[in-house]
Amino acid sequence: MGAHNPLTPPTSPSFWRSPLRGPRLTALLGMVLLAGITLLFVTGLLSYAAYNPNLAGGVNDKTPGKGLLGFYLFSWPTDPHWLYRLTQGVHVTLGIALVPILLAKLWSVIPKLFTLPPARSPGHALERVSLLLLVGGALFEFVTGILNIQLEYLFPGSFYPLHFYGAWVFIGAFAAHVVLRVPRTVRALREREDPGAAADETGLVAARPDPPTVTRRGALGLVGAGSLLLFVATAGQSIGGRWRGTALLAPHGGRDPGSGPNGFQINKTAAYVGIRSQDTGDDWRLTVEGGGRRVRLSRAELLRLPQHEAALPIACVEGWSTDDQRWSGVRLRDLAALVGLGERPPDLLVESLQLHGAFRRAALRDNQVRDPRSLLALRVGGVDLSADHGYPARIIVPAAPGVLNTKWVSRLTFGEW
Repeated sequence: MGAHNPLTPPTSPSFWRSPLRGPRLTALLGMVLLAGITLLFVTGLLSYAAYNPNLAGGVNDKTPGKGLLGFYLFSWPTDPHWLYRLTQGVHVTLGIALVPILLAKLWSVIPKLFTLPPARSPGHALERVSLLLLVGGALFEFVTGILNIQLEYLFPGSFYPLHFYGAWVFIGAFAAHVVLRVPRTVRALREREDPGAAADETGLVAARPDPPTVTRRGALGLVGAGSLLLFVATAGQSIGGRWRGTALLAPHGGRDPGSGPNGFQINKTAAYVGIRSQDTGDDWRLTVEGGGRRVRLSRAELLRLPQHEAALPIACVEGWSTDDQRWSGVRLRDLAALVGLGERPPDLLVESLQLHGAFRRAALRDNQVRDPRSLLALRVGGVDLSADHGYPARIIVPAAPGVLNTKWVSRLTFGEW
């Protein structure tokens, strides 16, 4: 076997000499990604629906130009109360665990990216375009998703529209690629061995392979071990309990968030968003509006209203969640009754003392307002909220994304806004 010529360009089949590449390896990795990416896409759609972006006023809608892409939206339920914790935990953990498999799949087909001529026929041109969109879309979605999980907002714009529109481009290319490649994938899986280079229609089998240093089974085992390691180092931030300490790669995983009833995870501190002690002191008042009426309440007056408890988690888009916390406060539907809307409370606009941020104003759907576990929380674990957890008052709603559980609440507007 001749030595590899360093001047051989990657467009030449002789440049690619790994004995591991072949249609069977690519097909096996592709089938895993087919199942994994399908589940990723479905849980991503559910995550988007959980924000209720189609509420009147578009307060929660960070993709106002979505058009038909929002065809599936529905009223996000409040039961089970751990629903968003589950769907987003699966979305993020699975996305991280699929990274080694995605990289292995890209490695297995990289010779195809350098094939000349670029298009031999209209069908081949369509396949190449779908491949480029597939590779570019996959890298874009996984990179932006991982950066968001790590709270590193390095992308040029808001994460929400970038990830949302990128997902639709990616899934379109993915679907086209699946349709074009399914017959070949099925044939490859039925064969016990890859054909020789001369008989290989895929162009993946090396014409002059180097001596193997690992078997294909060993390579697949290495990829699987990498996925398992990433799963273990991430999943604990969603599972919680004793598993949280294993989430070494997650910002809200193994770190100690402090002790006491307020000792659980947060995303942004009061200081980070500019909340000052004078903003939340004795002069703070909650304004409640709706039905042409308005009332203003101090924290002491809120505490004199009937208090209720709910054991609910906080679950965020980054995949982390808290265990169930014991919140106490005033039911949102009772606050609606103060302005004459107690019979059938409408949608609710919540505004925070926070001056900046994508969700300093957030909307809740009427079914969320009516749920008896939906509270304007004043205390947690039997003590007052800490400043970082939203003192003097915050929203807590079952099954809602964390950003809709607004902290440092200043105004509630029921109905039209």
